Amino acid sequence: MSTMAGPPAAAEPRRPLEMLWTLPTAGDARTLGGAGQRAPEFGYMKRIAQALDVLGYHGVLLPTGVRCDDAWTTASALATHTTALRYLIALRPADVTPGVAARQAACLDRLSDGRLMLNVVAGGNPKDLAGDGIFLSHDARYEHAAEFLHIWRRLMGGETVRYQGRYLHVDGGRLLFPPVQAPHPLLYLGGASDPARQIAAEQCDVYLMLGEPPAAVAQTIADLRRRSAALGRRLRFGIRLHLIVRNTDAEAWAAAEALIADVPDALVAYVQDMLRRDSDSEGQRRMSALLKGGRDKLEVSPNLWAGIGMVRGNAGTALVGSPETVAERLEEYRALGIDTVIASGYPHLEEAHEVAERLFPVIGLP
Repeated sequence: MSTMAGPPAAAEPRRPLEMLWTLPTAGDARTLGGAGQRAPEFGYMKRIAQALDVLGYHGVLLPTGVRCDDAWTTASALATHTTALRYLIALRPADVTPGVAARQAACLDRLSDGRLMLNVVAGGNPKDLAGDGIFLSHDARYEHAAEFLHIWRRLMGGETVRYQGRYLHVDGGRLLFPPVQAPHPLLYLGGASDPARQIAAEQCDVYLMLGEPPAAVAQTIADLRRRSAALGRRLRFGIRLHLIVRNTDAEAWAAAEALIADVPDALVAYVQDMLRRDSDSEGQRRMSALLKGGRDKLEVSPNLWAGIGMVRGNAGTALVGSPETVAERLEEYRALGIDTVIASGYPHLEEAHEVAERLFPVIGLP
C-alpha cells in the first residue's frame, strides 16, 4: 500500500481587509482627560456616518451599554442618510426575546438594503446589567445566549420554531417578513472566556478579539479554528483597535502621548480599581494585564500602545505610527487570519479622516 501523501490542501485565499470605524454614542473628546468634549447628539453622529460613507469604510460599530445612546434607534435613523455604510449593532440576548429580535433585525436589514451586521453581546458589567434587570451569572448569560441564537437563527431562516430549553420556551414562533441577507445578517461575537469562544465556534460568523499582541492573537485564532473545525464550520476573525496614524512615527507617538497628558494618576487608579472590582469579563482582565509597567512601559508590543486602557474599559490598545508602520503591523495581524479591523480614534470625526487619507492608500483600500 502506498504511503505517499496526497497533494497539500490549497491555502484559503485571503480576504481583502475590511476596515470599520466606531460611532462615539457615549460622547467624544479630543483627549482622554476630557478636553474638547462633544455630546453624542444626532447631528454629530450623522456627520461621522456620512464621512465614513464617503471615505470608504466598510461599516461602523455602534457600542452598547447604559452609557451609550441606543444603537438600534441611532442606526435606523442613520441608515437613511448613508448609501453604502454597514451598521454593526449589538444584539443582546438578555434584553429581548428571539422573536422580537428577529423582527427587529429583519426590518432594519430591509430598511438599510442589506447593510445590517450584528454583534452578539452576552457579557457586560454586572452592575450595569443589574440596573437593566439582568441577574444571570457570567456563564449563565452565555448558556442563555446559546439558546437564544439557536432559536433566532432558525426564525431568520424561515422555520416555524418550537423549542423548550433551560432558559427559553418558544411554541410556533415564525418570522413573516424575511431579511434581505439570507439566511441572516452576519453574526459577530467578541468574548475571551471559554463559553464565549464556544458560542462563536458553534453559531457565529466572525470572532472579534481585543487588540492584544500578535502572539496572543495567534493563540486565540488557533483555539477558535480548532473549535469551529470540530463542528464542520469555518470562522472569520476581527480585531478591535484604536489607530493613531501620522506622517511619521515620531508625530504619531507625540499624538498618543498628548491623549493622556492631562490624565491624572488618581483617575487612572480609580478606573483600574473599578474595572477589577466590577467587571467579570475575561477580555477586560486581559486588557488590564497589559498595564503592568506604568506610563513609561505602555508599548506592549511593537507599535501597540496600551495607554487608552488606563482610563477606559474594553478596547484599550492602539496601533501608533506612520502609515507605513501601521500597515506593517496590520499585515502581521492579517497574516494570522484577521480580515476585519474595527478601529477608532479621538476625536472620532477627525481621526476617521486621518486614517482614511493616510493609511488606506498604503493598505490598498480605495
